[in-house]
Amino acid sequence: MSSQKTLYLNVSQITEVRNKDVFLKDIAKIYCDDRNIENRVNAMKVKAIRLDKNRRYMENVLDIIQDIQKQFPDLQINNIGEVDYIIDYHVPHKPRRTWEWIKTIFVCLLCFFGAAFAIMTFNNDVNVTDVFSEIYLLVTGKESNGFTVLEVSYSVGLALGIIGFFNHFAKYKINTDPTPLEVEMRLYEDNVSKTLIQNAGRKESDIDVT
Repeated sequence: MSSQKTLYLNVSQITEVRNKDVFLKDIAKIYCDDRNIENRVNAMKVKAIRLDKNRRYMENVLDIIQDIQKQFPDLQINNIGEVDYIIDYHVPHKPRRTWEWIKTIFVCLLCFFGAAFAIMTFNNDVNVTDVFSEIYLLVTGKESNGFTVLEVSYSVGLALGIIGFFNHFAKYKINTDPTPLEVEMRLYEDNVSKTLIQNAGRKESDIDVT
């Protein structure tokens, strides 16, 4: 007598799709020692999207498990991923390179001038110029002209500190650790996904709640 086969199901919390027919392989990772079962399960359709607009759909993994067991009644299924998950559908469209570049340039300029303004206001609040002048006078006995080794060292150190903190310069990274911005973005996405799922559960509906 053959032993019972086991299938491991790992569904992602949120998956972005651009095709209206969503298959299990699009939203989850499947493993089974029987390749035939694994391939057939991967090819199962989990949702057919009808509306032609960007929308998030809240789903539950129990529906997937029920569909799998209809085809394979003797198959043992172990869910090692999410219980509630999101299908984030985006209407397919041609890449708009010009608009993407405009948004990128705008964000870069906003960050650059915003950071510059924040640094200048901080320096003004703590009166860095006068502090450097006093230090320069105490050490050298001469009046500062506003452009000394202190100002140069401070400016270079500030730039190196920002690069070191964000662990990123252009396309290069200092080490393999995620940058603080990447960490915050992942936390934000995770919180958004959890909120959407919780709101959908309260309304007892799988419709979009955005």
